[in-house]
Amino acid sequence: MSRHVAIVTDSTAYLPPRTMERHGITAVPLTVVLGDRAFEEGTEISTRSLAQALQKRRPVTTSRPSPEVFAETYRRVAESGATGIVSLHLSAELSGTFDAAVVAARQAPVPVRVVDTGMVAMALGFCALAAAEAADAGGTLDEAVTAAEKRAAGTSAFFYVDTLDYLRRGGRIGAAQALLGSALAVKPLLQLDGGRIELLEKVRTASRAIARLEELAAERAGGADVDIAVHHLAAPDRAAALADRLRARVPGLADLHVSEIGAVIGAHTGPGLLGTVVSPR
Repeated sequence: MSRHVAIVTDSTAYLPPRTMERHGITAVPLTVVLGDRAFEEGTEISTRSLAQALQKRRPVTTSRPSPEVFAETYRRVAESGATGIVSLHLSAELSGTFDAAVVAARQAPVPVRVVDTGMVAMALGFCALAAAEAADAGGTLDEAVTAAEKRAAGTSAFFYVDTLDYLRRGGRIGAAQALLGSALAVKPLLQLDGGRIELLEKVRTASRAIARLEELAAERAGGADVDIAVHHLAAPDRAAALADRLRARVPGLADLHVSEIGAVIGAHTGPGLLGTVVSPR
């Protein structure tokens, strides 16, 4: 990490811990509320516990970090030697996290550039990595922000869910779209578009939906130098098989990450999620 520019993101980036440590990236946790108990994502609740709660239809909600949590993070990062901070967060269309960071940035002891990436999961993670690499090279705040924004502009995220019911309950997709997804028992494919979750296609069976997910990722990857992430929730075998097929299909593959998503996104998608993030370098 550059001695001057530090990178902050949030827990929905789902970056591997070793990657975060290597680049000096700090993640501010969002909160999962399970019944009447609140847990910090990434430290206090496992995705297995979440999946079990969802399957039992227990009430699960999520909440953003408070401005005070961001303010403390910025103070701590500044005290470690940073003279500027780039704070990169999941889409403001999906969460109030960006707004909380903006409030805290006004009182930070060093300049803070807060960026709504319009992304989530490793689509956000790749943006944070791009900013960190620019900072590692001695880049300025503006250069780190530009690197993240360029990465976001080229990144695509597609995902399959067994049902749209969880997204509907959490208000992340409209009731009309959810109704379309459930009609005739079709399986929905979704994408991030303009920072929002949009219904992309309706496919008749889960196997066809997953095959289409693979096709979309391979088509978007093309032959460029590209990073891919495969996410899942309680579907490790599906994720491993999809990753193996993408390794064989994408000639310009640089890195491929396979990981289970965290509790915050999982609370809104439900078990069975399978997603791909395609991010040209």
